[in-house]
Amino acid sequence: MAGARTHGGHIPVMLAEMVEALAPRDGGIYLDGTFGAGGYSRALLETAACRVWAIDRDPEAVAGGQALAERFAGRLVLIEGRFSEMEALLAERGVGPLDGLALDLGVSSMQLDRAERGFSFQQDGPLDLRMERAGPSAAEAVNSLAEAELARIIARYGEERRARQVARAIVAARREAPITRTGQLAAIVCRVVREARDGLHPATRTFQALRIHVNDELGELARGLCAAERLLAPEGRLAVVAFHSLEDRAVKDFLRQRSGAAPRPSRHEPQAVARGPAPSFDLLTNKARRPSDAECAANPRARSARLRAAVRTAAPAWPETTTGERP
Repeated sequence: MAGARTHGGHIPVMLAEMVEALAPRDGGIYLDGTFGAGGYSRALLETAACRVWAIDRDPEAVAGGQALAERFAGRLVLIEGRFSEMEALLAERGVGPLDGLALDLGVSSMQLDRAERGFSFQQDGPLDLRMERAGPSAAEAVNSLAEAELARIIARYGEERRARQVARAIVAARREAPITRTGQLAAIVCRVVREARDGLHPATRTFQALRIHVNDELGELARGLCAAERLLAPEGRLAVVAFHSLEDRAVKDFLRQRSGAAPRPSRHEPQAVARGPAPSFDLLTNKARRPSDAECAANPRARSARLRAAVRTAAPAWPETTTGERP
C-alpha cells in the first residue's frame, strides 16, 4: 500500500500508517477531511466494506475525484467545503456519528506541482496560494499589509528568523512595482535570507507563512479538531498527518489535553486535573509516528510528515477552545 500513486502521480504520505491508525471495518462510516488526490479515501474503501465521505476546499480536487467516486458508487461521496465545517456539511446530508476521521494537513502535491496555482517558487507563477481561489490572495497580502504585520506573519507562521528583514525588503520592492509573481517574491527573499545548511530554499519559510495566513490554516485546524471530537462515535478514531511544527504542535496539544496527558500546572495540585472534563480521547500514539526511511527515499515530500492518532471515548466533547488564530 505504501507508495501507491493516485491521479496526477501524487503519492499519499504514510498511507499504511494512516489505515492502520483508523482500522477501517465493514459497515463503518469514515470522513476524509482533506480528500486531495483521494489516496486515503481509496485505501479505506479497498480495506473494508465501509462508506467514506470526503471533503476538500479545492474545487479542482473535488472535480478530479469524480472518477474515484464513480468507481466506488454509493460508497464514496465528495463534498466541496472546508473540513472545519464538517458538522454542517454532514448534517445537511443526514450523516450520523463517524467511526473514523482522517486529516492530511497543508498543501497537496497537485497544488505544488501546478505553477498557475502559485504555491511553489520552483516554477514562476501568479502569487496566489489560495486553496479555494476565493478571498484575498498572497499577492494582495504582500502588496497591502503594513511592514510590521508582514514581519509578524512571516515570523509566526514561517518561523523565519529574518522576518523583519524580509518584510522590509518586500515593502521596499513593492514601492517600485507590485509583487505579483512567485519568482519575484522568491528573488526578494533570497536577497536577505541565506540558504540553510540542510539545503532548504531561502524562500520556503516566507511562502509557508503566507500560505497559512491566506488560508487561515491554523484556525481551520483548531475548529476542525473540535468538530471531529463532536462527530466521532465512542471508539471512533482520529488520525492526523502534519507537515510542519506549528500544525503538529496544535494537534499534539489538542490530543494531550483531551486525553488527560497534558502536563499538570503543579504537581502539588493533583485535584485541579480531576475537576476538569473527563478525557474525550485515548492516545494511540504517545509520540508522533514518522515515515520510514524507505518512504522518505521514494517520496522526499514525506520527510517532514508526522502522524498522531487517538480513539474517542464515551465522554462528552469538551467546550470548544481556540488553538489557532487569524492574524
